[in-house]
Amino acid sequence: MRIITPVAIHAMLIILIACTYAPEATPAENGTIKTCFSMQEDCETRLAELISSSAHVKTALYDLDAPRIITALKDKDTDLLIDEDNYEDYGQEIKSPGLMHNKFFILHNASGNDYVITGSTNPTRNGFLKNDNNMIIINSLTLANNYEEEFYELKEGRASRKTTYTRIIFNGHELENYFCPEDNCEDEVLEELEAANESVHFMTFSFTSDNIGKLLMKRKEELDIKGVFDKSQSASNREYSEYPWMKEAGMDVKLSDGKGKMHHKVFIIDNKTVITGSYNPTASGNAKNDENMLVIREPAIVEKYLKEFERVWSES
Repeated sequence: MRIITPVAIHAMLIILIACTYAPEATPAENGTIKTCFSMQEDCETRLAELISSSAHVKTALYDLDAPRIITALKDKDTDLLIDEDNYEDYGQEIKSPGLMHNKFFILHNASGNDYVITGSTNPTRNGFLKNDNNMIIINSLTLANNYEEEFYELKEGRASRKTTYTRIIFNGHELENYFCPEDNCEDEVLEELEAANESVHFMTFSFTSDNIGKLLMKRKEELDIKGVFDKSQSASNREYSEYPWMKEAGMDVKLSDGKGKMHHKVFIIDNKTVITGSYNPTASGNAKNDENMLVIREPAIVEKYLKEFERVWSES
């Protein structure tokens, strides 16, 4: 009879543990990424058409009142989650310690192509017609799976867990996906800002994170930093907003001057990276609300966000 020595057993255990806990390979995909900016394009029609062309829809929304979107959703096999503050007897009401602040759609098509739509846009009349917003449409099975996991956590009231694939190689460029509070979105933003070499441009509806604000003020002499805050972040909100402190420190920041809200939640770093999603840089956005965030490095998409920043900046 062959005797297995303790050394051999130890070696086999090491191999078994290594196989069990080895990190999964980063998924790689090719697909399309498209954008829509509410004050420049008809994002309501675009979204309604995308919904109408899909076979099944899963969506988690903070608010919903745009008639065309409601009609499109009701015409489809739709699973809708909506925050308790805006629930009106359609879909499933979501109650949570903070806000269920997401604005995402997962579209399943008969062809097997899955799309994720997210960004800052609440599908409401104001969201489409009055407020500065962005919407991003990505054809990615991996992202769709990430968002579907988050969807069912919300739907079933399960404890949040870390996102399965926070990094994807998409069209040859790294794309990152995070959900708050489980993935600590603030830390991911801080990491990107720490790594900035040339510039940071931002458009933020609500910006009260002292950690992010202090980092930007610390780096104001070495980076080209420009930012637009929604007009609600004026001196009247001084106790919490980062705007007054940045303005007093001589930083190049402005208040929006549009007819509605400047509702973007966007950072553009070194003209190479865009951060967008539902996450506002606030304590609640990071630790209390249900939020989602993307970090995108595809040059053509970064260029589109830069043009939107330049438009908002020039009009503020």
